[in-house]
Amino acid sequence: MFFSTALAESLSTKDLLKNDSNLAQYFQSQFEALTPMKVVIALAMGLLVGLLVAFTYKRCYRGVLYSPNFSLTLIMLTLITTPVVMCIKSDISLSMGMVGALSIVRFRTAVKEPLDTAYMFWALTMGILLGAELYVAAVAVALGIAVILFLLTFLKLSNNAAYLLVVHYDEAAEGDIQQLLRAMVKYRRLRSKTVTRNGAEMTVEVRLDDKQSLVASVLNIEGVYDATLVACQTEAGA
Repeated sequence: MFFSTALAESLSTKDLLKNDSNLAQYFQSQFEALTPMKVVIALAMGLLVGLLVAFTYKRCYRGVLYSPNFSLTLIMLTLITTPVVMCIKSDISLSMGMVGALSIVRFRTAVKEPLDTAYMFWALTMGILLGAELYVAAVAVALGIAVILFLLTFLKLSNNAAYLLVVHYDEAAEGDIQQLLRAMVKYRRLRSKTVTRNGAEMTVEVRLDDKQSLVASVLNIEGVYDATLVACQTEAGA
């Protein structure tokens, strides 16, 4: 069954190549469905929308370490998805084959930030809309999501940044440190405490906006040797 089907397909291909008129009709049908101008317009729109997604990601990023490569990945996802959807949107058999091919792909790169996954789906959605030539809908959705993300980020609807405060001090100064933390920090949680003959060391998770004033205030306490503030990121991406 398989060999007969393959033989029939090879014969039809040979007949197509032998007949100049059939070959011309074949290429004509290809260019009628997908003209070069359509491809150029779709890729140009994909580049603009991808840049908007990457710019929004950069401005709204609140993690520990910003990755420019991920911003480039968002642009590439939009650009790559656009022509794929343009090719398969009018061919059911090709679309089913594409779904089957993508189902066996395994991505090994772990996404550390849960919000990064949302940005990836955003870029893919934009590529699907642009590939379907729904340019007005794609631009409207991209601008709407960007405005919502900017509002959620800059209207302080999210939690303050998380840091680890590491303090090396004399044991007699611990009461003053705790009193200062209660006065300046709303959220705090003791992570570790080490006591040695040379003094004590305490690590506290804090959430705050003004980092400099906290470190300076802790250093002003008598008995504090040094204070270090380290950016902290939990497994949930907070």
